[in-house]
Parts: sequence; C-alpha cells; structure tokens
Amino acid sequence: MKGTLIITTEFGKMRVEPTEICVVQRGMVMSVALEMPGDARGYVLEVYDGHFTLPDNGPIGINNLALPRDFKTPVAAFEERDCEYTIVQKFGSKLFTLTQGYSPFNVVAWHGNYAPYKYDLKRFSPINTVYKDHPDPSIFTVLTCQSNEPGVAVADFVIFPPRWMVAENTFRPPWYHRNTMTEFMGLITGSYDAKKAGKGGFNPGGASLHSCMSPHGPEAAVFEAASAAALQPTFLGEGSLAFMFETTFMMKLTSEALDPEILDTEYYQCWQDLKPAFRAKAPTGI
Repeated sequence: MKGTLIITTEFGKMRVEPTEICVVQRGMVMSVALEMPGDARGYVLEVYDGHFTLPDNGPIGINNLALPRDFKTPVAAFEERDCEYTIVQKFGSKLFTLTQGYSPFNVVAWHGNYAPYKYDLKRFSPINTVYKDHPDPSIFTVLTCQSNEPGVAVADFVIFPPRWMVAENTFRPPWYHRNTMTEFMGLITGSYDAKKAGKGGFNPGGASLHSCMSPHGPEAAVFEAASAAALQPTFLGEGSLAFMFETTFMMKLTSEALDPEILDTEYYQCWQDLKPAFRAKAPTGI
C-alpha cells in the first residue's frame, strides 16, 4: 500500500511494489527491507493449513482473472556473508530465535515448484455481469487456499479492481447480506464502492471485519445514491483498489486492534439513516 519492499529469500530477491502481492511459502527463511528510507504500510495474511492456488474458474475458462503467466518467481541469488544473523522462527504459534555467524541466504541454486512468488494486481483481468443481477464476489478471486471440505476456503484473496458496471434493473453496489464466511476488507488506493473514503469513511490503510453471520452492506449514503442513479454504463473505481480476505474460520482480535486510538467506535452509524424501502401488501398468492 505504501513503500516498496525488498524481500530476500533462500530462492532469491523480490522487489514488491504497493500494488503487488507476495507469497512466501511455509518454512522459508526471509528478510524484509525497504528499498528507500522511509516507512511502509500494507496487509499480511498467514494461513496455517494448505497452500494458495489459482481458483477453479469453471465456466469462466482460462482467459480471465489471474493468469499463471503473470506470476513471477525469483532468480536464484547467492549471498556469502560472515556476520551475526538472528533468525526468528515460528513454531507451535510461539516465536523462537537463533543466532548464527553466516547468512541464511547462502543457497546457490534451486529447482522445483515450491517457491515464493509475486503478482501485480494491475494484471488482474476482471469479469462482470453484462446484463442484469449481481454476481458473487468470488468472480474477483485472485488466489484461494481450500480446506478439506469441497468449496469451502481456509482463505480466499479477493480484489475489487477498476471495472465497468452495466447491469440493468440491478442494485449495483454489494447487496445487504450475511453469510457463513468471515470477511476482512482492506483498501489499498482510492475508494471502496460500499463505503466511500473521506472524513469518517473507509480510507486507504483502513480495514473492516465482518464476522460470520454478521449482517452488513452499503452505508446509507451509498444506498440512496445507487438507488436514485441512472443505470448507464459506469466505470467504477478509477485509481481504486480494495481487497478482501475471506475465511471459513472466525478471527480473534488482538488487543492492539481494539485500541480506541485506531478503532472506529461509530462504524455502525453509517447504517442508521437507512429508511424502509418497501411497504407490506396483502398476499396475492403466486
């Protein structure tokens, strides 16, 4: 989201820019540094079961969403340095440290398919409805980590990139819903179509968490604007990029996430101005 990273692994180096993602596989040694002095901001997801793969596109076919040719793996790079290295390793959800007198990146070459990689989200080729109705956001899945239960993900990584909206007789923003998945939303650049950026809004670097079976949807101002808008072809999200981590598991908040200095304690108020849009009528049968 902010700041270019240089990620060093046993397989080589990767330069990761704000609109790119990087996947470092389980068990790999890595170090993260800034390309230029300053600071960096971003989002991190760790999975404890399975590995990320491309989704099964089904009827979509092979020519849309994230394409295998756009994923890049590092060129092997050998580092021979005799100096003190402290390696932090996670095991059993606890952190352990090891100090050694040589670089852990002293690997001359590698082969195989278990490697780190990066992907530029600007290469994503989205699809959308061309007539009516609201497709499931799974059509924007970049990578998925499936569970042992068919069709249920340990984690899906979904993005909401710039795209054309052309649906007729359709409420175009995300509908109001609740589901059995937990949704963690983040904004990288621009504005998210269900909650606009600005004072009190959903700004780049922010995040929202909707736990399983928690109802949610567009804020009142977005609902009113979308309900009254002329349904003409509209290019949505110029310069905007939002994402979602979706999981079948519940997420537990850390004490840092509950810090009132960064927590939006009035988030719920974005729905308070919603008004009834329908009036009950006598049943007419089918």
